[in-house]
Amino acid sequence: MADTFHLASDSVELTAALVDVPSVSGDEARIADLVERSLEEQTALEVTRSGNTVLARTNLGRPSRVVLAGHLDTVPINDNMPSRLENGILHGCGTVDMKGGDAVMLHLAATVQDPRHDLTFIFYDCEEVDAVRNGLGRIEREMPEWLKGDLAIVCEPSNGVIEAGCQGTMRVDVRTKGVRAHPARAWMGVNAIHALGEALRRLEAYEARQVEIDGCLYREGMLAVRVSGGVAGNVVPDEAVLQVNHRFAPDRTPAQAEQHLRELFEGYDVTVTDVSAGALPGLGAPTTRELVEAAGGTPVAKLGWTDVARFAALGMPAVNYGPGDPLLAHTQQENVPVHQIRQCVDVLRRFLSRPASSL
Repeated sequence: MADTFHLASDSVELTAALVDVPSVSGDEARIADLVERSLEEQTALEVTRSGNTVLARTNLGRPSRVVLAGHLDTVPINDNMPSRLENGILHGCGTVDMKGGDAVMLHLAATVQDPRHDLTFIFYDCEEVDAVRNGLGRIEREMPEWLKGDLAIVCEPSNGVIEAGCQGTMRVDVRTKGVRAHPARAWMGVNAIHALGEALRRLEAYEARQVEIDGCLYREGMLAVRVSGGVAGNVVPDEAVLQVNHRFAPDRTPAQAEQHLRELFEGYDVTVTDVSAGALPGLGAPTTRELVEAAGGTPVAKLGWTDVARFAALGMPAVNYGPGDPLLAHTQQENVPVHQIRQCVDVLRRFLSRPASSL
């Protein structure tokens, strides 16, 4: 394998080269090495590294800065390596989530010679695992100046359309207590699993909100994702836990979402186990409007959580824009139409480059 990627080559070939370097979460060292060396060949860029996160930026004194971010890791390989190109479709682990987006960023880093904005490129590790390991979170804690800008573009798969903001996500444990007893004398105990019945009925009857913000429709969700409990086949269970996932529109804060959950499960012991705030669309910001104009079409709401929320929390407008269908992410059938990769390159090049009349 070569020691660098050819960043100025065809963006589809670059995507395939990225896919063919395995980079399951926690094992990104090899791909980070290649990305770092490849960016160091671009003399106009300041390049640095934190763990397996690689960062690069221009320092041209432009009045504004755009941050482009993408993660290098993938979910575990599922008999979908190496990449293969068939009938204009590139198949392979990470083609959608999100090496197609990484290829777009790398190609732009090498080929946008005179940008209208200063540019920052962040290629980070461990996005697909627990949030505490997320490389972007580490950069926020240790190198926050690298995240500053007027707009952040997270090149997660969005089918080549602008996905604005994102919904928040919260997981809670709804816990019940009982009393152990022998099943032959069940009346001597209290069955904690049975006590979850009312909580499940509340979930079944729950009607999720639909919220329109800046013309984008966010659809909330609330569902049980795990049930645990029981001691043995001959013991009345004395504890049970129902894990609930709530996806909430970005007009709600995490505190408001938590209050909503506690009201829904009033009478139960509710513990928040994981939470990430959402991000408002931010489509009114001048730099965001320029990007929307370059992309054409109508922005849509991002229903899943992405790292745009980290940038929004820093006071920056942030959007998702990248090639690939999000519905194929993490599946064995991951694939991306090559025209979407090239389309994203063309749109972002048009947005980032200075008009010919100003050169």
